[in-house]
Amino acid sequence: MKYFDSHAHYYDDRFAGEECKEGVGNLLDTLFDSSVRAIVNVGTSPATCRLAAEQASRYPKMFTALGIHPTDGQGLDDPEAALDEVRRMILDPRNKCHAVGEIGFDYHYPDTEKETQYLYFDRQMTMAEELHLPVVIHDRDAHGDTMEMIRRHPGVTGVLHSFSGSAEMAKELVALGWYISFSGTLTFTNARKTKEAALVVPKDRILIETDCPYLAPHPLRGSLNHSGNLVYTNRVLSGLLGISEEDCAELTEENAQRFFGITL
Repeated sequence: MKYFDSHAHYYDDRFAGEECKEGVGNLLDTLFDSSVRAIVNVGTSPATCRLAAEQASRYPKMFTALGIHPTDGQGLDDPEAALDEVRRMILDPRNKCHAVGEIGFDYHYPDTEKETQYLYFDRQMTMAEELHLPVVIHDRDAHGDTMEMIRRHPGVTGVLHSFSGSAEMAKELVALGWYISFSGTLTFTNARKTKEAALVVPKDRILIETDCPYLAPHPLRGSLNHSGNLVYTNRVLSGLLGISEEDCAELTEENAQRFFGITL
């Protein structure tokens, strides 16, 4: 049984530290040999998009989504230059890019520059429509504004990654043609709302992800996350859907291939 990890960040500094004693290269070799069918390595800035693409070039079944994350965008001096650079990377076939992302809103921190976040989000939604690519959306404490942006761009479809919204929000997204991705947060003991959302998403619209090295599932919360830990998220999701773990892994892999336009 192998899994499709639809959202990961294997270039993250945590994979270069003591938490990843075997080294990220050895870890990925082991994962692809044992439990992982494919991985989408997601960039969050021009610099990390370059890292994500370089890393993906080493593995036949690692792909990329490239974009500017709402918090990363706030630290960039020249938005136009940053957006142009990401666009060039998306268009370069060597970078194996299948989506624009990770983009969106993050209102968690009090010093959030909402106007800057709006600029990057809006421009990248337009970019995705022009390039005929789906988007990967980050939505943290910004459900209302995220839905407004999605409605503003009816020609764009995508996935809400590590979904944290309500069942009602999930229903509206599905009606608009969107996918929903669940991370290790689905396994948390206090994840009642997330589980309720998973129950209303049609089986052909569900993805699973790690968001590694973050959001390790229960019972590994706080540890370095990696794609092998999808077994825990897949187990909880299969129980909610009333299907076997094997069928759930196969289902979410098929959905990810369809969403990203990837054939394995």
